[in-house]
Amino acid sequence: MRGHHASVGLALFQPDIAPNAGAMLRLAACLGIAVDIIEPTGFVLTDARLRRAGMDYLDRVELRRHVSWEAFQAARSGRVVLLTTRGATLLQRAAFEPSDVLMVGSETAGVPQFVHDAAALRVRIPMRQGMRSLNVALAAAMVLGAALGQTGLWPEEDA
Repeated sequence: MRGHHASVGLALFQPDIAPNAGAMLRLAACLGIAVDIIEPTGFVLTDARLRRAGMDYLDRVELRRHVSWEAFQAARSGRVVLLTTRGATLLQRAAFEPSDVLMVGSETAGVPQFVHDAAALRVRIPMRQGMRSLNVALAAAMVLGAALGQTGLWPEEDA
């Protein structure tokens, strides 16, 4: 099995909706992706809604909690690739690297400007005119799929 250091990662910046965080943790567990949670969160990590959405997968995900953006910055390696409706790079034109950390913002506030500015790449999923945004967990799944496909880091299945 590949080590997590050689794979794309996922970072949740101050997530505030437990079911979305649970869905992304379940996604990460299934794909063998490490997750960084940058606090504060809008819920406690033992939240029943988080557990319900993550089901029995939560104990199978490599989870790192960071008390602040600065703590995350000090601990991370690889580029921050921000998923944002203000992204300059369309998903289909994004060039991913195996050490990228894909970051999603909080559902209600996104990310502050300093986080936006710190991202090496800002990716936008193209949508029909008049549509604002996708659910954060769905956006994470789409971009993770693209990144894993490009880097050849889909998990190995047992034969």
